[in-house]
Amino acid sequence: MNRFGRILISRQIVINALRIALVVGTLLNIINHGATLMDGLPIPWGHIAMNFIVPYCVASYSAAKNKMMNQEKKSKTI
Repeated sequence: MNRFGRILISRQIVINALRIALVVGTLLNIINHGATLMDGLPIPWGHIAMNFIVPYCVASYSAAKNKMMNQEKKSKTI
C-alpha cells in the first residue's frame, strides 16, 4: 500500500472522519429528509447512507492529504 493509503486508514484519521461524518451526516439527513421521516413515509436508505459516506470521504481525504503534505514539508526542512 502506498504512503497516502496508509495515512488514509490510520486510526486517528478514521476516528476523526467518522466523528465528522456522524455529525454532518445527521444534520444533512435532518435537512434533506426530516419531513419524510416525520411523516412516516418510506425511508430513502440510499440517500440516507450517502449523507454519511460523502462527509466521511471528504474528511478522511482532506486529513490524509494535509498530513502527507505536512510530512513532506518537515522532511524538506530537515
